[in-house]
Formats: sequence, structure tokens, C-alpha cells
Amino acid sequence: MKIETAKHSGFCFGVKRAIQIATETAQNNKKTVTLGPIIHNPQMVEFLMKKGLHSVDDIKDITDETVIIRSHGITAENYKLLVERGLNFVDATCPFVKKAQEYAQKLTDDGYQLYILGEKDHPEVEALLSYIDDSAVVITNPDVDFKKPTQRKVALIAQTTQSEEKFEGLAKKLIHFSEELYVVKTICNATILRQETTRNLSQKVDIMIVIGGKNSANTTRLAEIARAEGCKTFHIETEGELKDVWFKDVDNVGISAGASTPNWIINSVKEKIKKINETK
Repeated sequence: MKIETAKHSGFCFGVKRAIQIATETAQNNKKTVTLGPIIHNPQMVEFLMKKGLHSVDDIKDITDETVIIRSHGITAENYKLLVERGLNFVDATCPFVKKAQEYAQKLTDDGYQLYILGEKDHPEVEALLSYIDDSAVVITNPDVDFKKPTQRKVALIAQTTQSEEKFEGLAKKLIHFSEELYVVKTICNATILRQETTRNLSQKVDIMIVIGGKNSANTTRLAEIARAEGCKTFHIETEGELKDVWFKDVDNVGISAGASTPNWIINSVKEKIKKINETK
């Protein structure tokens, strides 16, 4: 049985940066917490907890700890609270997420009705909305929940881990209902590369194993992409979820992993698949 891993899998730049900032900050400060999970990978978050880096959801529960702002960013309200309470904090927000926030503010200030392709309850989108007073229209699936613009000038951005195909589809819809459409593709390049290599690999294997947090938006999209290509696909977090029966009569296995998935988990999955193959 042949096992092939998509060329672009695992940690992206933003995640590597956030974890590096978090670990270095924790080493230099005895009391350090992250405001929300630093990334969307439960196993990595648990690993950091064992190193003494805990996650806190409510700023009110923070006293004298150094606070690390997670890679997805935080709301304007929470940022204001950090400053007002005089808490020491380190910003590990992904630069691509920061850029999307800047575009959201500028386009709204310039009088555009802003559309965001994304998930309204995702922390990145929650943060985006907070900087523009929740005035944007959030579309998760352009084929299902599309709403016509009510203004002449319309702008479109995206959650950085969104599907490029869905983004282009939404842009095509909006162009029919607006006199002026300003489109900024804020999907990060790492996301696009992961989606492309996952799509290509799923076209030539019998089964795809997509690794990453079940709470990870970008990993979920990789699994959706592989399934859309007609490939039998399983989204798992660890090797413990693999089942022997999945690999019956399988000659070629493809592996892809989300941007928050560490290499040690990817390698563990590979090794488990090899052992399953040995007992076939």
C-alpha cells in the first residue's frame, strides 16, 4: 500500500509564529495564559498546557498573568478590556488575519456594504465584525444563505481559511446586484496551497485521511474538498481514530493535514497506517 502526503500539510506560518510567541513568552513569564485556545488543535493545546501554558476564555478570570492573544485575534471589546485593566499582553494574531481586519475597517469607513465569506461564530469572524460594529453581511454558503445587497457600493473579503471556490462564487453573485464591487481576496496563500494539493492528491488515491482538530475550519474544508472529488474521506484528529476496515482493498492512501496540525501527529498517523497495512 502506497501512502502519500499532500505537499502542503501541517503548520502554516501564522500557527508556527503563534506557538513560537506563546512558548517564548511562557519561558520568560511564570504566569502566562492564552485568551482562548492559541490554535484550533486540541492535542497541541493540551501539549502546551503540560508546559504550563493554559487557556482562559474570560478576561475577568485573569489577574496578574501575561496574556497571549491567539492566532485568530480577539474582539475590539476584549482588546479594550485588556488595556483598561492594565494587563500585560503579547499579540500573536496571524498577520494575515490582521490584514483582513484592516481591510474590513477601511472598506466600511469608505462607505461600502461589506460582505464577509466566513462562519459568523468563528473567532476570526467575530473579531472582524467587532471592529466594524457588526455591520457586515456574513455569508457561509453562497448557494444557500446569499442575501442581496441593499447599497450601491459593495465590498467582499473572506475569513482567511475559506474556500477559494466559494469566494469566487460569491463574488460572481454580488457583481449582478451591485453598481460597484470591490473584492479583496483575504484568503491566505497557505490555505490556497493546502486546498490545491489536497484536491490534486484526492484525485489519484483510493482514500483520503485528513488530520486536524474537529473544531478547525480549515481542516474541515480540506475534508470537504476531498469528498467533493469523489474520494472516500475521513477527518480524524489522531491515529487512535483510524479503523482497519477503512483500508480494505485500498492500494493508495492520501494524507492531508490542517494548518494547526503538528508534524508529530501526522507522523503518528502514517506509522499507524503502515502497521494496519502489515496486518492486512
